[in-house]
Amino acid sequence: MTNVGIIGAGSIGQALARTFIAHGHTVTIANSRGPETLAELVAELGPSATAATAAEAGAAGEVVVVTVPLRNYRDIPVEPLAGKIVIDTNNYYFERDGHISELDEGTATTSGLLQAHLPESRVAKGFNHIGARDIPTTGSPAGTPDRRALATASDHEDAAELVAAIYDEFGFDTVHLGPLSESWRVERDRPAYVVRQNREELEANVARAPRTV
Repeated sequence: MTNVGIIGAGSIGQALARTFIAHGHTVTIANSRGPETLAELVAELGPSATAATAAEAGAAGEVVVVTVPLRNYRDIPVEPLAGKIVIDTNNYYFERDGHISELDEGTATTSGLLQAHLPESRVAKGFNHIGARDIPTTGSPAGTPDRRALATASDHEDAAELVAAIYDEFGFDTVHLGPLSESWRVERDRPAYVVRQNREELEANVARAPRTV
């Protein structure tokens, strides 16, 4: 059993919390408004869930999921996440986040920005190109024909392997993209974004993704 810190309690954060708990883990979950605002969610999740501040969730998690709007990534506490694997679920929506020139120009990635903000953490991309409702419902056992696949990317091999292990536990195959500089391949408006695909289909969609859209 692992305790997972989840910073962000939107649809993806809640879906991941439910799925981690369903697989026997505990979660410490935070949002930007304070743990008292998560009382109803934690009551629904049950005794395996605890509400906390972002710093407390980061400190409590053996692995930490960051699932906040990109515009708020600099608010993620740095010190509590030092030395830990951090799973970044983010995508860039300029309508929500405002324009970020490096992302518009294709010279940076969302996960790369988070890695730069968390220099002592090991960031891996994960769960960014699947809808929240599909996380607990579209997995299947290893070896199932046409098993759904998800992608990950990281500059740290152990971080990518941990995401792959979580994917497998939740019922998904993995496609490794390589370093974070390749993580754009499964982001918004690319062929692999929020569509159901098996490993071969995901590999093909990744290969034909345009760098800028």
